Amino acid sequence: MSLSHTAAEYMLSDALLPDPSGSRAKGGLRLELPSDRLLKFVTVGLPLFLVSLAFAREFSAGSQISCFSPTNFTGKQSAYVDTACWESLVHHGFDAEGHAVTKSLWALKVFPYSLLVVAVLMYLPYLLWRYAAAPALHSDLLFIIDELDKSYNRSVRLVQHMRKVQQASAEPERFWEEARRERYFEFPLLERYLTCKQHAHSLVFIYILRNLLLLLFLAATCLYLVFLHLNIFFQDEFSCSIKTGLLQAEPHVPPLIPCKLVFFSVFQLISLSVGGVYVLLVPVVIYNALQLGQWDKGLLSVYEMLPAFDLLSRKMLTCPVNDLNVILLFLRANISELTSFGRLNAVSALREATANKQDIDTVVDFMTLLAGLETTKPK
Repeated sequence: MSLSHTAAEYMLSDALLPDPSGSRAKGGLRLELPSDRLLKFVTVGLPLFLVSLAFAREFSAGSQISCFSPTNFTGKQSAYVDTACWESLVHHGFDAEGHAVTKSLWALKVFPYSLLVVAVLMYLPYLLWRYAAAPALHSDLLFIIDELDKSYNRSVRLVQHMRKVQQASAEPERFWEEARRERYFEFPLLERYLTCKQHAHSLVFIYILRNLLLLLFLAATCLYLVFLHLNIFFQDEFSCSIKTGLLQAEPHVPPLIPCKLVFFSVFQLISLSVGGVYVLLVPVVIYNALQLGQWDKGLLSVYEMLPAFDLLSRKMLTCPVNDLNVILLFLRANISELTSFGRLNAVSALREATANKQDIDTVVDFMTLLAGLETTKPK
């Protein structure tokens, strides 16, 4: 008999969770969802990567423009024509009625720098989340994860106490009935904290604002690239005029010189790549925002194995657009830090596989059966 008591004590001691709060406080929690991290990596990294390729192409190829100077021009005069036409980037042509018209191609010169601006804009929603919401979210996650793990430990310690009562008393059922009647198993601090988060909307407001800003910047970038393609990116050749200043009265200088943009195909490929990827990311951003439209009840339903933890059964989950739903999403992302979840999930699976399911209502019931108490619950 003593051997079984000793084995039960060891089993209950092993069921207790260690205290990992130190590693969590050092920054082990994930304060970004996997989809948000992917969006940040692609929306910020892609334009930076393509801009670096564009600048590498510019430095390796040298001149970005090639003008067909007259045959009587010297090498220095031809170099001057290339430089002057690259500095101006103005196309001189004629309309249907024969009137002279000009069209600026300056957007081609600033296109690589505009992608740098796009990368900075895409990083702004991440900065908003990092400095406006992440500190409060980190505190909430630390408290809730610690309380959930401590609640599990309290349940195991209750079973240990019940064993001592059984050894000291001939009627251990009396303690069980008293504990159920007086609700010793309640976790009012945790439940009230979660209920309070249902009525808070700061985190969900910042999260929705973050996705709206990202969606706005994606749409603006796509419209900017469409504008470039419709107005500029179909004209790789243009007519340049250098008859300005001291050369205006020179008779040997032709009025228009044909030029061709060397880097034109590279910029077309970069713009199509950025625009195509950003269009594909729009549904991902919309999906992230729509996640707040429904509750993630799978996590809290597992924790209903804790005695008196009935956040779901008491219909406390109302409108999902609140801070509690955001916290549940990030709890799911930090499920590896929630050690008690794996234990309770295993107990839930064992309860489904047990023949007498009605005998296992909470983790305390499961532990009492394992410890050999087989306490009869009151109906």
